[in-house]
Amino acid sequence: ALAAEALPRLYAALNAEKTEMRGDPEVQEIIEVELATAEDFDTEYLANILSIKVVEGVDEAIDHIATYGSGHSEAIITENYTAAEAFLNRVDAACVYVNASTRFTDGGAFGFGAEVGISTNKLHARGPMGINELTTYKYKIYGHGEIRT
Repeated sequence: ALAAEALPRLYAALNAEKTEMRGDPEVQEIIEVELATAEDFDTEYLANILSIKVVEGVDEAIDHIATYGSGHSEAIITENYTAAEAFLNRVDAACVYVNASTRFTDGGAFGFGAEVGISTNKLHARGPMGINELTTYKYKIYGHGEIRT
């Protein structure tokens, strides 16, 4: 139900920005996109490309991220506090966001000064790193739709 409402709006906004979108069969029933493969979900494009999967709930979303996530930054958009807490606590990533853009994951945005690197490992540094970051951290970030441009 949510996908049928949200995907056309997302499609219009991203299409205006020349974003290439791919989706699972459920997405293809709602908007006109290329079929996303398992490889698509496992790829960091470094380009204006988005792969979309419709999930039945937070548990399926967390499972999908456990398989295909970056370990760097993951986000959920929800008004459900229980779903948000489950997502924050169970997703294995350095930065986990609720209702905020993952583009905030940056050493400067976190007050670490110039970012000297990025790590998704747990030993030693993880997440945005400054020169003094030699410890594993997990950041849980709540937002109200904030973006970083």
